[in-house]
Amino acid sequence: MATVRNDLLDRIRDLERQVREIAGRSQTRPPLDQIKNGDVKISEGGQLVVVPPDKDFSTFTVGQWPDGAFGMVARRMDGSFALTVEGEAEDRGTVRLWSRDLAERDRILVMDDKHSPRHLGRPWMPLQLHPTANQRTTDTTWGHAWVGISPVHNAVAHLQLTTYAEAGGRVRVRMRAEGGEAEVVDEWEVPAGKWTAHTVERPLHGSAFLDDVAIQVEHLSTKRRKAIETRLLSAYTRNTFRATEAPEPAAGREGDTGKPDPTLPVETDKDEHQGEQAGAGKRDQTKN
Repeated sequence: MATVRNDLLDRIRDLERQVREIAGRSQTRPPLDQIKNGDVKISEGGQLVVVPPDKDFSTFTVGQWPDGAFGMVARRMDGSFALTVEGEAEDRGTVRLWSRDLAERDRILVMDDKHSPRHLGRPWMPLQLHPTANQRTTDTTWGHAWVGISPVHNAVAHLQLTTYAEAGGRVRVRMRAEGGEAEVVDEWEVPAGKWTAHTVERPLHGSAFLDDVAIQVEHLSTKRRKAIETRLLSAYTRNTFRATEAPEPAAGREGDTGKPDPTLPVETDKDEHQGEQAGAGKRDQTKN
């Protein structure tokens, strides 16, 4: 009878043990409510939705909207909005942060501008305007009543003024975008002997986000030695209310090309990320 080597028997027993383990694992179903390792990817449409028990709304939804765009909604436990990246193809997903007060007519606290992708929508930010010695004057030539330079946050400037002229006068507002020329954006007549209010609303053409914009409120009296006084009631920037209020882009910055931001490491596939890390390690070794 042929002699069988002991190490060969040991190897056969190891193979039998491994086959039993594989057979046992093939009969075991993994839990369907846990992901212990690896990424989850939903591609070619669809949504990931989290719905609380006995509720008719989801606290979290991300994925494809009915019109084909993609967005995200996070709700509080009472069903009210908390954060939305709205899946609207025309504005490419306006981001909105919502207040908790459901009684408020307009609950949006923070957002980017729907019609002007370069600007903040809310909050509305103040414009700096300061009175000069000529806030009250008898000059019959244009003089500065209020002046200021502010960074641009929102897309539209809003100024509210009131003027009193003893014998009548005129008021005008001039603006200058960063790197541009000053231009008159509004001018109006002030009748004699009464306070006259006027509101200026103007898209900040040629100004990108955080560019400086200079604003001058000027006035004159129509009769010598008769005073004119202009008071500033409010000055701030606001979001656009309609597409026609979207300002023209600054020179040399013709607006959004539609090109997305670079992919972040957390967004890459696992293998690709490991490849990047390996490449970085090789570069570090080369430096050392």
